[in-house]
Amino acid sequence: MQELNFPKYTFRVKNSENKTLIFDEIRKKFVVLQPEEWVRQHCVNYLIHEKKYPKSLINVEKELIINGLKKRYDIVVFNTDGSIHIIVECKSAKINITQDTFDQIARYNLKLKANFLMVTNGINHYFCVLDLKNECYRFLRDLPNHN
Repeated sequence: MQELNFPKYTFRVKNSENKTLIFDEIRKKFVVLQPEEWVRQHCVNYLIHEKKYPKSLINVEKELIINGLKKRYDIVVFNTDGSIHIIVECKSAKINITQDTFDQIARYNLKLKANFLMVTNGINHYFCVLDLKNECYRFLRDLPNHN
């Protein structure tokens, strides 16, 4: 897999039925290692090891309904009260981050109402905070650490 713009992490990887699988510590199971999954697993480790978010507050690949359509978010980090703190949208390293990517996470956030958003393809990371007063997103250098 391609080297990404994250710190180096150690992953549990195995081969089964001609497929490479990677262990997801949040879902507690092996999942097929696709390029987007490679980015997602790096991002989960980044949230746990660099930003110090407890695994118990992180959720991966869950379904949500937006305008009657089934969608799946990549990563959500909850606050201890159950509200959503961060939504992360992961793309394969081969996918350029475009306005469409931001529009996608913004649509998710209309329903989820997170404080912070992260969009990454593993190479480029974008972080923003919702500015309710001015009804816009402000870009940040990084996500806040867990307190």
